[in-house]
Amino acid sequence: MKDLRDKVAVVTGGSGGIGIEIGRAMLAEGMKVVLADITEEKLGEVEKEFGTSDLIGVRVDVADFDSVCALRDTTLDRFGACHVIVNNAAVGAGAKGSVWEHHLNDWKWSLDVNVLGVINGMNAFIPALVEQDEGHVVNTSSGNGAYYPIASSGIYPVTKAAVTTLTECLWGQLREMGSNVSASVLLPSSPTPGVLATGIWRAGANRPDKYLRGDTDDNNPRDALAEYRERAAAAGQEVPESPLSDVADLCIRGIREDLFWATYPLEGQMQKLDERYASMKNLTSPDYLAEVNLMSANADERSKQ
Repeated sequence: MKDLRDKVAVVTGGSGGIGIEIGRAMLAEGMKVVLADITEEKLGEVEKEFGTSDLIGVRVDVADFDSVCALRDTTLDRFGACHVIVNNAAVGAGAKGSVWEHHLNDWKWSLDVNVLGVINGMNAFIPALVEQDEGHVVNTSSGNGAYYPIASSGIYPVTKAAVTTLTECLWGQLREMGSNVSASVLLPSSPTPGVLATGIWRAGANRPDKYLRGDTDDNNPRDALAEYRERAAAAGQEVPESPLSDVADLCIRGIREDLFWATYPLEGQMQKLDERYASMKNLTSPDYLAEVNLMSANADERSKQ
């Protein structure tokens, strides 16, 4: 899809973070944009911020297929078509302890949003894209799971590894049938050193009642970024921020240039990827997982979350 002007895109997780920046970049390309999220009040603020009839906000629960179908129908009613679906919505559950101690509702919530939410988006939108033989699907994954997992983070890399594999299968099947619809896996990254300060750091935010754990932290989301900054400061390090607009640019490039791996190939990640491949090829232990990573809490901290 070289020419994006007047094309219609839907972006889930669109009320903030990477999602809203993708919407901003798409508007700059002359696209019509639907930003979808579960936080209706924020969506109203986003509509006011942009102040254009080329963008609307729609509440959606990506874990509910009927809700995603309603999002599709609203898009078609408003703009008459859809050409791009960006399955970007995700949660960080803020699970406690080690993987064998995580509450089952943390697993269910994360799998329902991070994995089933992508599947729902694909099932609702791809049939129309295939029928019109034009379009692009972008599924947001993460280097934490696609390249290699940060072992101490548990649930999140499991869900993102699933999204990566799912998108690979999607790409292969679209090619097999000779469709002009294509797919990209978006691995949020930036050439500017630093963290991507998105809502995913607010672990446990917007947790629906059906996923409550029955503890005092159910409605008290952690600020994992602040905790990371504290650990870094104690180690004498600073935590700069990378611009989220870099990720939005990656998304646009992925669509326009038909890039499957929409990412900046950072040296540290490439080294880890090589180490992981070598471990698989040589049947050795995954020693690349054993390093201290200040981004994630250690075992003692996780037990208190």
